[in-house]
Amino acid sequence: MKMSVKSSLRNSPPDQLAACLQDARDYTLTFFDIFQSSGYDQLSRVPYLPIINPPLWELGHVVWFAEWFILRGAPAGDLAMAQRPSILHDGDRWFDSSRVAHTSRWTLDLPATSAIKKYAGDVLNLILDRLAKLPNDAQALYPYRLALAHEDMHGEAFAYTLQTLGLAAPPLLDAPPLFLPPQPDLPFKGGTFTLGSLATDEFIFDNEKWAHQIHLPAFSINSTLVSNAQYKNFIRDGGYEKLQFWSDAGRAWLATTQRVAPRYWQQDGGLWRQQRFGKLIELADAEPVRHISLHEAQAYCRWAGRRLPGEAEWEYAACSGNADFRWGELWEWTSSPFVPYAGFSADAYRDYSAPWFHTHQTLRGASFATQARIRSPRYRNFYTPERDDMFVGFRTCA
Repeated sequence: MKMSVKSSLRNSPPDQLAACLQDARDYTLTFFDIFQSSGYDQLSRVPYLPIINPPLWELGHVVWFAEWFILRGAPAGDLAMAQRPSILHDGDRWFDSSRVAHTSRWTLDLPATSAIKKYAGDVLNLILDRLAKLPNDAQALYPYRLALAHEDMHGEAFAYTLQTLGLAAPPLLDAPPLFLPPQPDLPFKGGTFTLGSLATDEFIFDNEKWAHQIHLPAFSINSTLVSNAQYKNFIRDGGYEKLQFWSDAGRAWLATTQRVAPRYWQQDGGLWRQQRFGKLIELADAEPVRHISLHEAQAYCRWAGRRLPGEAEWEYAACSGNADFRWGELWEWTSSPFVPYAGFSADAYRDYSAPWFHTHQTLRGASFATQARIRSPRYRNFYTPERDDMFVGFRTCA
C-alpha cells in the first residue's frame, strides 16, 4: 500500500486533488478489505465499543459524507437543503452521523457489503468527473477538500480500529517507527506569536480560525516525545500507585480501569512487551511511549516535575523553523482544553468542532498513520481525556 499523495489538501489544484481523492479511497478500501477478510464487515461480528464504529457502517458513512457535500448540493447539515437525493436508497437513514446514534450503528439494516462497495465506486466516479470540469477556485474546491480531509481522518480511525481489534496492519503501518533518543530541552524566548491558520491557505478547518496575535512568555520544551524507557522509570517508581501525582479525574480513571501500565503493555518477569496489530512484541526503550491517556501524561509530568505544553507553545515551537523540534511520530496531548478561538463560527460541516468544545482536550502533531497531505503545525485534533486507543504520546515542558 502506498501512503498518501503528498500534495497538501489545503492548496492542491484540481488535478492533484483528484489524485488525492483516489488515493484516499484506495487507502480506505485497503483497511476495509482487512476487516472484510476477518468477517468484521458483518455487524454481528463487531464487538460494541464506544471507541470504534462497525467498519461497514464507517465505509458507508465516508462515502455518504462525500456525496452529501459534493454531489447533493447540501452545504450545511440539514436534510431539507439537499438538492438531490442520495443514489443509495435510505442512505440518509443509515449513514448521517448527526442523526444515527453511535449505539444504533450495530443494529441497522445495512445493505450487503458488495452494495456499499458499489456505492463507494459510483460516488467516487461521479466526484472525479465533476472535479475534472472545475477551475482552480478555492470556493468551488472547498467541498472536495472537506470530503478528502474527512476520509483521511476516517482512514486513520480505521488504523486505530485494527489495533483495537488485534488485526494485522498493512505493511506500511507495521514498519518500525522512526525515533531519536531523548535530547536536551529547546529554549524559546517567547514573544508575540500568530496563533491559528492564515488566510494564505485556501482550506482551513473552522476551529483554526482565525489567526490572532498572542503573547507567550519564555519556555523550554522537549525536542522529542517521552520514551518508553523514561515512562518505565515512572512505573518502577510506583507512578500508578502514588495518587498524589494524579488529578481527581485521573484517580477516578485509575479506579475504573485498574490500569498499572499503558494500554497494551504486558510484563513478563523483568521484560515488558506490548500488543501491536495483533502481535506481542518486545518494548523498544527508545521509541516514544504510545497509547497514553491525558491522565497518564499529566501524572508523569507531576512525577517528573514537568508539565505538558500548551497548544500555543507547541504551535510556536513547531512553526519556529527549528529542525530539532521533532513532531509527527505520534499525536501529542497538550495542557489546553479544546475551546474555540475568539469569533468562532462553524463552517459547512457544523458538527466538526462546535459539539466538542469544552469537553475534549487538544492534541497537536500527527501520527505515523496520518496522511502527509493533512499534516500541519496549525492542525488541532481533539479527544476526551480518557482516550488512549489512538496513536498518542506526549512531550513535556520545563
